[in-house]
Amino acid sequence: MGVEAVSHRYSCEVAKHIELAKKFLAKGRGLIDRDPVQASEKLYKAAEEIVKALAIALELPEASIASESGRWRTTLLDNAVRGIAKKLGIEDFRRWWASAYYLYVEGFHEARLSSEAVKEWYGDVEAMVNLAEKVLRSLLINKV
Repeated sequence: MGVEAVSHRYSCEVAKHIELAKKFLAKGRGLIDRDPVQASEKLYKAAEEIVKALAIALELPEASIASESGRWRTTLLDNAVRGIAKKLGIEDFRRWWASAYYLYVEGFHEARLSSEAVKEWYGDVEAMVNLAEKVLRSLLINKV
């Protein structure tokens, strides 16, 4: 397999994760007022897909480990978040991930968050998606 094939495969995989993140973000936003529990899960899933996409695009070791093992474990995601924040020089990325994880635990698993609370955390997940799209556009432009 040549370099072009490898980078094409990775770009397709990254694009898949970005598209999923955008779908989860939209679904989560739409559910906030009706079902904050399900909204919390969808928003977390959006953040998780962004971490995967950026880890792959930035060629972090966690992406290779996840590929080899066939799954992303929480520890890999957390390590990837720290690697992304460091590599991009954006410390807010860690906080945004913490917000998404809070939604997952308190909003989805424990069902303790109101619609108003989920709305307050939503912006951090949206920031992750927006950042990822910006970073990935930049990476594509620089490769051309």
